[in-house]
Amino acid sequence: MVELVRRASDQFRAVTGADVESVSEVDPTDDGWQLRVETVEVARIPDTTSVLASYQVRLNTDGDLISYSRVRRYARGQLDGDR
Repeated sequence: MVELVRRASDQFRAVTGADVESVSEVDPTDDGWQLRVETVEVARIPDTTSVLASYQVRLNTDGDLISYSRVRRYARGQLDGDR
């Protein structure tokens, strides 16, 4: 699984130019894998005010990136109930 996450992060970075801050979800699907990755969209100082984004990333059974979409933007430290 570590290699799958590393591969997904590398491919996501290559396509979007964004570094993956963390991977918060990895689920098998019928046609591969679905991951939720977190990235910094707007870096600010102090970093507690930075804007992050969650992306849904799909990989095929070979571990190749087939799609991604942003599902949420939020301030760092914001809890799920804080909307």
